[in-house]
Amino acid sequence: MESVKIIEYSKPKLKNPIMIQGLVGIGNVGRIAVSFLIDELKAKKFAELISKHFMHFVLVDDNSIIKPLSNEFYYTRVNNTDFILLVGDAQSSTTEGHYEIAEEIVKFAKKYDVSEIITIGGLNIGEAVEEPKVIGASNNLDMIKKYSKFGVEFSPTEIGSIVGASGLVVTVAKYYNIKAVCLLGQTVGYPIIPDPRSSKSVLEVLVRAFKLDLDFSKLNKKIEEMERFMKRMEEVQRKAISQMFRPASEEKEKLRYIG
Repeated sequence: MESVKIIEYSKPKLKNPIMIQGLVGIGNVGRIAVSFLIDELKAKKFAELISKHFMHFVLVDDNSIIKPLSNEFYYTRVNNTDFILLVGDAQSSTTEGHYEIAEEIVKFAKKYDVSEIITIGGLNIGEAVEEPKVIGASNNLDMIKKYSKFGVEFSPTEIGSIVGASGLVVTVAKYYNIKAVCLLGQTVGYPIIPDPRSSKSVLEVLVRAFKLDLDFSKLNKKIEEMERFMKRMEEVQRKAISQMFRPASEEKEKLRYIG
């Protein structure tokens, strides 16, 4: 098996498509956003990326069929614009693998004459906010001007550095003469807890940029569910902290022995 392999199931005819990438990461911001686009825009799967650099386990579906960790490519057309949507349940587990996979993704984009690449991720700010901002970084000044008009803030001091595919794909794209931008939704930064509110903030940028007609009702329900979950988590934490700092004398009085 090759270290990185892209399997094409079909070869759609696309005209200078825009690629939007959303992989697993902080708050799963990118994955949630692109999965939502795939469903809403009725995109069709046409290719899949598998790699030795992904973690050494597989997924098992409802029919007990084994599925490897992968990144999947979908295509769709909206308002006379072609899109390639890249979604994935894995990123590389090694530094070398990150670079290799990023380059294969960009090469694949070049093969389809992709005009620009948008990567989506989460920006850990350590606290929950009612209206997450979208912070951007790009490999091209024109892209910064373009997305600033749609509400993206370009603030290098706020980002500092970008870890993983969201930043690397944008970087590698520069050397293949593809304009690219990374859109990061502010999130509380829990590694295993999804943040659909942050994903929605990035999606709203795409709505403005490409005049997309999206129904956010399902995503809004996920946001409400997650907020209820977070409130329960906060309550559990408060109770745990109050127990930790309860006076020792009070605890001793409550001790009972059963013999």
